Amino acid sequence: MIDSTQSQDEPKVADAGWPADGAWPADGAALVADDAAVADDVAATSVNVTLADELGFDVSELPGGAVAALEAVLMVADEPVPAVQLATALALPTATVEALLADLAAEYRGETGGRARGFELRRAGEGWRIYSAAAFADVVGRFVLEGQTARLTQAALETLAVVAYRQPVSRGQVSAVRGVNVETVMRTLTTRGLVAEVSIDESSGAVLYGTTSYFLERMGLRSVEDLPPLAPYLPDLDAFEGVDSVAGLWESS
Repeated sequence: MIDSTQSQDEPKVADAGWPADGAWPADGAALVADDAAVADDVAATSVNVTLADELGFDVSELPGGAVAALEAVLMVADEPVPAVQLATALALPTATVEALLADLAAEYRGETGGRARGFELRRAGEGWRIYSAAAFADVVGRFVLEGQTARLTQAALETLAVVAYRQPVSRGQVSAVRGVNVETVMRTLTTRGLVAEVSIDESSGAVLYGTTSYFLERMGLRSVEDLPPLAPYLPDLDAFEGVDSVAGLWESS
């Protein structure tokens, strides 16, 4: 039976309270927005829990929490690290890590009430890295220069010998001769001014290194031709042809 008080052409009002004119009330829109925000939070939390379970730890349970974990990772980074990579390592959302990075950078600059640090966290390119503060450049420079007077380690001497007798030589070839990763040692020798980049290998694109005039000065030589006849005891570099194409294996070892 049709209700005589309502025309057949009139739209019926739903039990849930939908208005007859079809307009959505303002408070209803707010409820939908709140529900969407809650759903996003739940999804993000689920992702965090899943990542933490996969990695076997939760950074929030570590001493100092996520901030301390982030600092620990940044301390061992030798190049700028993208926020997304840091987020993956810490099993945190990228947005959370970016906020933590900004807070740390401000804290190191003394903008949060504490003292300014001798180091700073800066964005470099697409990543973040901790650097010594620019205000202390003179102090750091003096320390580095004085450190160059320290004696070279056995590993550094062996690496320097390979470069001297087989130059120009790539870092991959030096690693192949010595049988170990020489990235850190080569950086030390370069910092001390004993070796330097001299050219690029056209076939592999690898950087080639050679000794410097400072090396000759320290050795008391006029040229590398004055080096003692040690070369016959070193393997010929032709035996390591193509080693630079797999140099990444040495770098990651």
